[in-house]
Amino acid sequence: MKLAKLPDRTPVKMSVMLPPSLAKRLSEYADFYAETYENREDVAELIPFMLAAFLDSDAAFRKMKVGGTSSSSSNE
Repeated sequence: MKLAKLPDRTPVKMSVMLPPSLAKRLSEYADFYAETYENREDVAELIPFMLAAFLDSDAAFRKMKVGGTSSSSSNE
């Protein structure tokens, strides 16, 4: 079979505490998203995509994943 077994797609619920300033910025970002795409999305719906975009754009994290080493002192 050419198609590999599908990965686990069960969502994982996580709870986080945010400082009020960050919660405000996320709300403002959701407003900006709504203005840009003329489609309002709840902040909770945007956060997983924002986190994925952040991780995908972190060159040091990508490099660590490819190299197979973990370094908490690496900043980029």
